[in-house]
Amino acid sequence: MRQFDQPGVCVVCLDPSLTVQQANREFFRQFEDSSTDVWGRDFCDLVHPSVQQALRRQFTRLVDGTRHRFSAHAALVGAQGSAFTSALTAVAVREGSSHVASILVVLRPTAGGGEVDMVTNRKKIVTEIEARILEGIAAGLSTVPLASRLYLSRQGVEYHVTRLLRKLRVPNRAALVSRAYSMGVLNVGSWPPKVVEDFVK
Repeated sequence: MRQFDQPGVCVVCLDPSLTVQQANREFFRQFEDSSTDVWGRDFCDLVHPSVQQALRRQFTRLVDGTRHRFSAHAALVGAQGSAFTSALTAVAVREGSSHVASILVVLRPTAGGGEVDMVTNRKKIVTEIEARILEGIAAGLSTVPLASRLYLSRQGVEYHVTRLLRKLRVPNRAALVSRAYSMGVLNVGSWPPKVVEDFVK
């Protein structure tokens, strides 16, 4: 894969079960040059939990022949839990007319590149009730409908909203939702909004 050894560009070859078979130096560098930590692993296990489900659906379409390629935004969890974002392009490499022999994945750093502030260590940052409130806010619900849905008082909802604002260090509900998505706490590509279970106490 030497032809792909360009600064910042990661190239990975997966088998049809999405297991990492080969990768270039730049990809291994993201994992502290430890090929043993990456080879033989499911590629989606290297992806941040907030985008795993959406990426797995796209890869399934490649393998079953519904699509030949796709592009997506991806966040991978590299060495020591650091997250890095990339523009991902995946192409199915076929043997003959239908059988998918492998999948070639190219990851290019996104504008602004580098590491991002995402929760990557499966830290339990929200309680079950806070998760349901965050999902409701992200779906556009105000205090009264949330209180009714969750069998809480208005004051109870406001109490938990205030706790969420403090935890995520944001000034208002719009910023709360934006921050939750940017940190990977809310699942990308799902509606209604859903908190990634890995982060619920």
